[in-house]
Amino acid sequence: MSQDIVESLITNLMRLPGIGRKTAQRLAFFILAMPEAEAKSIANAIIDVKEKAGFCKNCFNISVGDLCPICKSTGRDRTRICVVEEPANIIVIEKTNYYNGLYHVLLGALSPIDGITPERLKIHELVERVRNGNVEEVIIATNPNTKGEITAQYIANLLKPFNTNVTRIAYGLPMGGDIEFADEVTLSKSFEGRRAFVDK
Repeated sequence: MSQDIVESLITNLMRLPGIGRKTAQRLAFFILAMPEAEAKSIANAIIDVKEKAGFCKNCFNISVGDLCPICKSTGRDRTRICVVEEPANIIVIEKTNYYNGLYHVLLGALSPIDGITPERLKIHELVERVRNGNVEEVIIATNPNTKGEITAQYIANLLKPFNTNVTRIAYGLPMGGDIEFADEVTLSKSFEGRRAFVDK
């Protein structure tokens, strides 16, 4: 019976990205050895985030309530939108203290081979924001890898009809890397050296 409980924990931990069976086993036995209060604190934090957090209805950042703090802020530059793949990217960009505009989270990147088509992402919502708002610049900050590049070019093409400057962050970021793991200095330089989109 106790084996079944532990096996259930291992199986559920394996649902997390990047967690294989060996890592899941290690985590399961670590949790088993933790003080009960600490284990319950982790469990409660997971329940809280699932029950109370959702996506901002404007930019799709993580939010408690309809709008995230960035969209609510009156001190942000509302003429600029930075497009990122995941909410985690916003956290890293905000640490640079360089960018003061708004964001738009796609919740992924285009990957037809994996079934991730434009309809699966928040691309239509971005186009509507540009169409309906006073947006002067859209900064595309998708990851500098194949999926990110395809997504960036697709968005740039969609935004051509609008009177909006579409730029791409510069490659201070290494090709094949993820924004989430970039340091603040590298990311700041990427923003400073952003370039206008050109047709390929």
